[in-house]
This record gives sequence, C-alpha cells and structure tokens, in this order.
Amino acid sequence: MEINAKATVAPSINSNLLMFLNSKPHLALESPVSVCCGCRRNPNARLRLSARCSSSATVTATVTEEESQQAPSKSVARRLILLRHAKSSWDNPSLRDHDRPLSKAGKDDAVQVSQKLQQLGWIPQLILSSDATRTRETLKIMQEQVTDLLDAEVHFIPSFYSIAAMDGQTADHLQQAICRYSSDKIHTVMCMGHNRGWEEAASMFTGASVELKPCNAALLEATGKSWEEAFVLAGLGGWKLQGVVKPNNNL
Repeated sequence: MEINAKATVAPSINSNLLMFLNSKPHLALESPVSVCCGCRRNPNARLRLSARCSSSATVTATVTEEESQQAPSKSVARRLILLRHAKSSWDNPSLRDHDRPLSKAGKDDAVQVSQKLQQLGWIPQLILSSDATRTRETLKIMQEQVTDLLDAEVHFIPSFYSIAAMDGQTADHLQQAICRYSSDKIHTVMCMGHNRGWEEAASMFTGASVELKPCNAALLEATGKSWEEAFVLAGLGGWKLQGVVKPNNNL
C-alpha cells in the first residue's frame, strides 16, 4: 500500500490538534478483484479524505491500495506434473472405457509414484484431472499415501478424457485449463489424464521425445511471474524436463 499524505497546517492550529491528527491510523480501502486465467488484476483504489480543522487549515490525505494478491515481483519456478493414470483393469468387458477401474498392479504403482513425488518435493497445490474412473482412483490412492495431496485444490475436468484422443490439441487445452484454475501463488500443478494426449503434450512442451507409460509422471519446469507468463516465455519446446517418475517395476 502506498500512502501519500500532504498536510498544510496553519500556525493557528494548537499542538493538541496536531497530536490528534498524527495519532489517527491510516485507512485501507478494499476494491474488487477481477480474475482472468489465474491472473488477478486490481486497479488502484484511492480514498481522499479532507478534514477542515479551521478556516485556515486543511489536511488532505490520499491513500492508495494496490491489489491484495498481485503477481510476484520476480519470476519464480512454475512446475508442471503431467501424470498418466495407473494401469486399468479389463476384467469386465461390459464396462465403458470411461468407467474401467484400476487393476491390482495399477493400485500398487499409484502408491509408489505418490511416494516418489513426495521424496522429490513435487507436491502440487492444484490438481486438474480427467473424470474417468481410473484417474479418480489413481488420485484417491495417492492422497491416501501422501496426505499433503489432500491440501491441494482439485478439479475433475471431463474434457481431459476426450481431448487426449485428439491429435495435437492436448497441450493447448492443458495450458488453457491451468491458466483458468490456477493463481500466481500456486507454483506446482499436476494434470492427470490419458495417452496419447499426455505423452504428446509432454513432448510438445519440452521439445523432447517423452514416453509416458501408465502411472508415469513427467516433471516440467519453466519460470514466470504468472502461469500465463511462464507459458508465453517458454513457448512450445521451452519447458525443462526435470525427469520422469516411474513405479519401481516400470522401466
């Protein structure tokens, strides 16, 4: 908050009045916050107070409050986890693909990957996931193993299931979703979904050939004052691939 105060006090004001004026606390003005793609903009709000103490003395104070949640003054690391769901079961052929649950091996893999992410310190503050049964179950097991994941904001996005089957569209779709649901204070985001889209998006973001088997997590990093800026500055091919987390039996 910036406070600019200009006071012109006539000699006729006595010392008691000056002590009263100096003892009054500064006032803060709250103004609406507009949210667009995770980037919060808040125009400066000004409160002008005039106190006429006498015919020859006027005190004018201008209080300026900047946005309560503004972008960091410096670029920070923006970490993106692209996690493919764990192995699913084909035991019930009558189920729709969307409704297939995890297999026993898939459940074990979800446990291992969640523990590895915790060891690496890659715990997301925001989780965006397909609403398919196998991605929901993958997340549930991970949250049971790593309770810090329960603190993350979670959104199940139906389009994550369908977009993964469309050539060349997943990376842009993920970028739009991240910018929509995130805020600048969120530094780590995990997106959970399906191949071929997740593998394709990881490769497009990093410019490398990334293979994501079931329950593999690609760890990507860029920098920016906001997620929007990180995507703009890195562009396609500019995200750094920090590694791919795999279950112990997935080489």
